[in-house]
Amino acid sequence: MLRLAAVGKVYRGGHPVLVEADLELPPGEVVSVAGGNGSGKSTLLRIVAGLSRPSSGAVSGRPEVVGWVPDRFPPHERLSALNYLRHLGRVRGLSGRAATARAGELLERLALVGGSRTAIRELSKGNAQKVAVAQALLVPPELLVLDEPWSGLDAAAQGTLVTLIGEVAAAGGAVLFTEHREALSWSAASRAYRIDSGRVVPIRLQVQLCEVELTGGEQLVDWSALAGVREVVRQNDRLTLLVAAPDSDALLLTALRHGWTVLGLRRLGGGGSR
Repeated sequence: MLRLAAVGKVYRGGHPVLVEADLELPPGEVVSVAGGNGSGKSTLLRIVAGLSRPSSGAVSGRPEVVGWVPDRFPPHERLSALNYLRHLGRVRGLSGRAATARAGELLERLALVGGSRTAIRELSKGNAQKVAVAQALLVPPELLVLDEPWSGLDAAAQGTLVTLIGEVAAAGGAVLFTEHREALSWSAASRAYRIDSGRVVPIRLQVQLCEVELTGGEQLVDWSALAGVREVVRQNDRLTLLVAAPDSDALLLTALRHGWTVLGLRRLGGGGSR
């Protein structure tokens, strides 16, 4: 099991980003980390992935196979998505045939738009992000670390990524990710933390939340003004709302009265520590 014990990170100039940070990542666990800009989220992830050394403290138990999805994928890569993934697959020990097959499978599941033979630098941000996710999963990771992995992804790919993360955990891999949207964090993670003044602090989810998906509204509604609504996400003709469970019935009634169709409702989290 990977452990961080009293990890600190101080950058040039003496500014401490992490202060005595403690974290455990057992196999099969999915953990999210929240925090504002500059709070140290990315620094924590890079230390966990082995890409940065702590200034103090200790990191132990890091597995050999680590998948890493950065917050920014190389935008000027001349290789096509398929050739890039095939090359990385070979570097990681796959045969050419196996690397090609695995790359094709992942790009198909993530629904890459633009074609697998298109140069990565010509892809949109969202589709380049799909390649970034795919490269981290070419070889089944024992530890998967993702920095804002849903950024730029379309709604379908967001759901696919939640599924892929679940598959890694089901196979015994540990997963750590950052995400600023509560709905995605709580739908994917089994535990959640935030970084507060450089320390890693557990988040306790006190109120159970529901994710409501709507479409086809005939009348405009100020959703964010309704009781219990935590988040509103629009994607084409669909609307996804994160709402406190006790307020979900009232929200659904409002939606139906205003001509909206309810596509789905699911509960997230559960009153304990998440």
